Amino acid sequence: MSESASRGKAVVLLSGGLDSATVLALAQAQDYQCYSMSFDYGQRHRAELDAAKALARAAGVVEHKVIGLDLDGMGGSALTDSSLAVPEQPQAGIPVTYVPARNTVFLSLALGWAEVLGAQDIFIGVNAVDYSGYPDCRPEFVHAFEQLANLATRAGVEEQPFRIQAPLQHLSKAEIVQAGSRLGVDYALTVSCYQADQLGQACGRCDSCRLRAEGFAAANMPDPTRYR
Repeated sequence: MSESASRGKAVVLLSGGLDSATVLALAQAQDYQCYSMSFDYGQRHRAELDAAKALARAAGVVEHKVIGLDLDGMGGSALTDSSLAVPEQPQAGIPVTYVPARNTVFLSLALGWAEVLGAQDIFIGVNAVDYSGYPDCRPEFVHAFEQLANLATRAGVEEQPFRIQAPLQHLSKAEIVQAGSRLGVDYALTVSCYQADQLGQACGRCDSCRLRAEGFAAANMPDPTRYR
């Protein structure tokens, strides 16, 4: 489809994991001109940034940005504070891998770039079914942020409203894997593990590894994860 006939520009949050890779494919399948954004926020699993770059190249996005943030300076999460252990067993309540306000910060920066680009759509791979209990993955959060986006920006005030699109919101991990596979996502490029080494090899024990493995198994598909 030509640029003039496309659905317009979209900013896609691309972590390098399974969910965000699927969301990018879904956005492209809807003929959006995709601009992807990742964050180097002090996460211990920085191999996901290399994965995001590889996914962006493979997808042929218009532009890929990596934004540096100092969320590890605040601490409070096992993903940014090396003194906190990443849990290897399911936990009750919100786990210590929750990064305070992460999706709020990420969406705010994506919103800024979308306004600069003239994009009205922002895609995020949050999920409220097979997830770890993070409060900023819930539909209520997505809806509230969309309202904020249209109150806090010139574009929103001038009646060019933003849409926060979370197409995986109500899908199981198996359904996500199936959807991405139909669109040709190369899941071998993705890194999901919270403790991935520099080569992107997974621990096979953390919550993210468990959810990913269960998703591929339920979808009856081979998981291309590389383990240490």
